[in-house]
Amino acid sequence: MVQWADVQAAAQRIAGQVLETPCLESRTLSQITGAQLFLKFENLQYTASFKERGACNRLAQLSPGQRARGVVAMSAGNHAQGVAYHAQRLGMRAVIVMPRFTPGVKVERTRALGAEVVLHGETLEQAREHADWLAAEQGLTFVHPYDDEAVIAGQGTVALEMLRAQPQLEVLVVAAGGGGLISGMALAAKALKPDIEVVGVQTRRFAALVNALTGSHWPVGGNTIAEGIAVAAPGRHTLELARRYVDDWLVVEEEDLEQAIVLLLDIEKTLVEGAGAAGLAAVLKHPQRFAGRRVGLVLCGGNLDPLLLASIIERGMVRAGRLVRLVVSTRDLPGQLARIAAVVAEAGANIDQVHHQRAFTLLAAQNVEIELVLQTRGAQHVQEVLAALRGAGFEVTPR
Repeated sequence: MVQWADVQAAAQRIAGQVLETPCLESRTLSQITGAQLFLKFENLQYTASFKERGACNRLAQLSPGQRARGVVAMSAGNHAQGVAYHAQRLGMRAVIVMPRFTPGVKVERTRALGAEVVLHGETLEQAREHADWLAAEQGLTFVHPYDDEAVIAGQGTVALEMLRAQPQLEVLVVAAGGGGLISGMALAAKALKPDIEVVGVQTRRFAALVNALTGSHWPVGGNTIAEGIAVAAPGRHTLELARRYVDDWLVVEEEDLEQAIVLLLDIEKTLVEGAGAAGLAAVLKHPQRFAGRRVGLVLCGGNLDPLLLASIIERGMVRAGRLVRLVVSTRDLPGQLARIAAVVAEAGANIDQVHHQRAFTLLAAQNVEIELVLQTRGAQHVQEVLAALRGAGFEVTPR
């Protein structure tokens, strides 16, 4: 079992090799949620993830023979980059087995850090089996992404730094997949401040730790934007540590993660991936649970595919009413579109897309449906645009 002394030793071992990231209050997010929120910016690490800590602590303890042969790891991305980066820095060979679903941005960054990338399997479990085979076949040392005592101790240094920077914290809200981060952090936090509360967060689609520790029966599997915590089964070490030190568990949905990503980008000007947004997503979903308390959140990763980010931003604009789709039914006459555009412009909205629909409609043959996608200032502005169009004599329906 990992001990507090292991975390302290890890902190000394990795000092100067990983970044001691800032832990700062977000006044705006605090106002929104009703809790005093402090953000730990682990997305500012060189590989944009806390995973460097555990990887560095593990690799630093290898024997000369193990270093000469090299290491192998399985990962959906962040652990891969952490192992690849520190192996390269220490002059070791690194082979990384990644599931085929891994975002391309993480694959390419891992290769850019000097690792040999092998894409194998549809799940982390299948990638793990292949990594085990490679370890046996080539004499490589397997570096587990979460169920390894040295890795867990390294991840625990996040809590050590947070409580050193913000000793008044009352609650830590931490994303969990296999459990390496939350188990290490919970152990360290309870050693430093026994009365602190540690709350774990998982996605509904991958709530394996929640199921194991609370007796719930969430189905495990499916697509998620939080692929970094899409783990079907927790580790043996992490499960025991989480059972001992984690106080409570919350489950979030995909739309909760999307909302948190957009808020962090909009308010804090910082980019996080799905897993990195899980803590804020939980506080936004359960504001009464944390109201008036000093809460620490870990922005644990920032590796998000640009195309996925664009989709999340657009969906966020739709939810906020800043992007709206309207259908205007009118006579099919020359100049009608220009008149509609003039009304929209006068109301202060901007036309993003426009589409005439003549064939696929139940309207009379002389009529047309004009579908507009508008950029607005929000829900109230949408109502103003609708009122302006109806006041000008147009029949309009939001879609």
